[in-house]
Amino acid sequence: MHQEIPPRVSRPADGRPTVGVVIPSRDDAPLLERCLRALRAQTRVPDEIVVVDDGSRDDTAAVAQAFGARVVVLDGEGIPAASAAGYDAATTDIICRLDADCVPPADWVETMSGILEADAGLVAVSCGARAVDGPPRWRSLVPRLYLGAYRAVLTPTLGHPPLFGSGLALRRDSWRAVRGSVHRDDPLVHDDLDLAFHLGLVGRLDFRSDVTVGMAWRSFEGFRSGVLRVRRGFHTVVVHWPEEFPPQRWARLARGRRTHSPLTDPRDQNRALDGSSL
Repeated sequence: MHQEIPPRVSRPADGRPTVGVVIPSRDDAPLLERCLRALRAQTRVPDEIVVVDDGSRDDTAAVAQAFGARVVVLDGEGIPAASAAGYDAATTDIICRLDADCVPPADWVETMSGILEADAGLVAVSCGARAVDGPPRWRSLVPRLYLGAYRAVLTPTLGHPPLFGSGLALRRDSWRAVRGSVHRDDPLVHDDLDLAFHLGLVGRLDFRSDVTVGMAWRSFEGFRSGVLRVRRGFHTVVVHWPEEFPPQRWARLARGRRTHSPLTDPRDQNRALDGSSL
């Protein structure tokens, strides 16, 4: 992995938390450009954008740099590694995540960051989706059905709402609390579901279906891709067993036990990152 160590983003004059966006991408330069144009037009422009170029053979990095994004370069290590590298590189208080083929509406960054600002006990939040292309009659219905099934299966599995990686926001200190335990080196896991397993032990997660992000139709088509998605989802669940087998996890959550604690002291955060003991 190659990246320069950036200075911490300055806090806005109004004292609000800083907000950044992480975008993992591989060979998606045209769609990445569309996403970055949408971020440039936000009602709350991100203080920082980190694009993780995961072994692209196109001009992904050049497109990102043209929009002022900071680029982290990987060698095709997979989405879990790319997402984790982006979160590691982010310097803002709140980190939003999008896929390269997403098109956030103009108020998306402001809305997602505002949800976390308004609820101190919330560590992460995901949103719903709508397709921006494909058959017009299905652009809203299919994403709703897909995410409805996703939530119906995984909410009881987790004991709380899951996360959806195409549109989520989390607190940087919460990420730092779990960064050493996520399965970043397993390319078969769904990084958003894996993150939900770990962040759910730190604090509350929410899924806001009243907020949506635009997505490419390709995410919802293809039998083989659907089968692979289910296979990866099952794999992501079982790699957390037996420790996180549902009845055991439910009991742990009900007792209010936490295997991680959000780090609030900057000195503790720095020690966690450099590998020294807390």
